[in-house]
Amino acid sequence: MKAALYHRYGDSDVLQYGDIERPTPGAGQVLVRVAGTSFNPVDAGIRGGYLSDVFPVTFPHVPGIDVAGTIAELGDGVSGWQIGDAVIGLLPMVARGAAAEYVLAPAEVLAAAPKSLPLADSAALPTVGLTALQALFDVAGLTAGQTILINGAGGAVGGYAIQLAKQAGAAVTATTKAAGADRLREYGADHLIDYLDYSAAPLVDGGPFDVVLNLVGTAPEQTEALAGVVVEGGFYVGTMTSGPETPQRGLRSQRVFVLSDATQLTRLVTLVDAGQLRIDVADRRPLSEIAAVHADADAGRLPGKTILTPA
Repeated sequence: MKAALYHRYGDSDVLQYGDIERPTPGAGQVLVRVAGTSFNPVDAGIRGGYLSDVFPVTFPHVPGIDVAGTIAELGDGVSGWQIGDAVIGLLPMVARGAAAEYVLAPAEVLAAAPKSLPLADSAALPTVGLTALQALFDVAGLTAGQTILINGAGGAVGGYAIQLAKQAGAAVTATTKAAGADRLREYGADHLIDYLDYSAAPLVDGGPFDVVLNLVGTAPEQTEALAGVVVEGGFYVGTMTSGPETPQRGLRSQRVFVLSDATQLTRLVTLVDAGQLRIDVADRRPLSEIAAVHADADAGRLPGKTILTPA
């Protein structure tokens, strides 16, 4: 079968596209025929070796933690699934991924795919959708009537976070570049900010906020400024940056590392099929162009969520 893989850490040019052996499912596993995978920044972090202490991989490694496809084979002991079922899932970070024609998946990480959009496009949901859901509710405990500032809301996680926060009854303030403003308004953002001057006072009009969700990497003084607009006893949640080193005013803070959870993913799929959660795909590229996709991401040129599809 065809797959993308690399034999060492490095820049995007370590990625190769070629033939490898098609795997066979073991106990508790299914073999998924891949319809699509999506690029996530963590894919580049693992490829570059920057996350080797957290996610050590075995070479040659096939990237792609998001999968959408159909079940082709069932391993021993798998129940609840049938060959031909359309599924999506967040795969284990260090296992061989879905940038291939077929991939092995633990049966327990899979959820039935949305029926309301092309199967390949639903690969845009697992990692970023679960990150948003877990940050808002598992960590911050966001509830109706609360206020939230989402910093860096123009990305895929931010888009889901706005939609989920609004459905929960929260008032949402979001930062984004002007080019993404219309899309974020459609998601339900109540207030949009084009630029944060971290040295200004007040940092954000309309604060303080019950929750700050920080989706960008910030310097220590910038993180302190964001924490400063959280109400006493409120929550700072970061995906790339932890909270301040010396929290004040009872501030609670936590950095989020996404967990694969089929039950939560099923909840997101239900919202998608009900028309209550929108999946936006900016680009679709053949899997053979994965090195170019990684290069574009490294250079900040990706237009948004990008789906990679096998031939």
